[in-house]
Amino acid sequence: MTASAAAALAADVAAVVEAVFAEVDRLQAAAVPVLHDPSGAAAARLEEAAQALLSPGQLAVGLGLIVAPRAEDGFRLRLLWWQVDPVTGRLGALAPDLRPSSLGFYDYPSTEWFDVPRRTGRRHVVGPYVDVHGTGRYLLTLTEPVLAGGQFLGVVGADVPVGRFEGHLLRRLGPTAPPFVLVDEEGRVVLSTSPVRLVGALVQHGGDLPGPGVPVAGVPWRLHAVDDGGDLLPG
Repeated sequence: MTASAAAALAADVAAVVEAVFAEVDRLQAAAVPVLHDPSGAAAARLEEAAQALLSPGQLAVGLGLIVAPRAEDGFRLRLLWWQVDPVTGRLGALAPDLRPSSLGFYDYPSTEWFDVPRRTGRRHVVGPYVDVHGTGRYLLTLTEPVLAGGQFLGVVGADVPVGRFEGHLLRRLGPTAPPFVLVDEEGRVVLSTSPVRLVGALVQHGGDLPGPGVPVAGVPWRLHAVDDGGDLLPG
């Protein structure tokens, strides 16, 4: 694969990522009022926005706001997240266990998708992983910080099934796209067009990657060309 072809592929991947973050951005405007409206009207408007963004044809299957615990609120945990049921297709609110004393406590402030935007002030992508606290699907989670006056108030984000992301990208690329893998910071496969390289697997196998790959703008991923045997090519 030529350098220009790899760069074009990376740009196509970035465009699909940006399509998801465009949905997340549309949720931002409705998110901040929720933090200052005890009546619940703002939360209702946020839910309406999430419902519109989770309509058929969208990449995301889950969207919402996750609030940063604050001293003035008694460090209360609050999660406003809606998702499409993978069986019925109906939209419902996610209701994880947010009681710190519970064995099933969902300590979301410690999760990567929450902590990285909090520390860096930048958006982040986590996955692929199995969503054991929600849909049970193999997901990518894309989040960005909610800021007001320089203060971190939480994150808004979206869950996208890996299969849906992959299908959308492959339709965009067409049948003539050369084989490649997307690899995250840990050297784990995010997406693969090679039958030898499975999503979620580590690619190093005890060694270093054969080259730096091509960075994908906006996410901590790199694109590597692979040969017919699934081996990563230098570049």
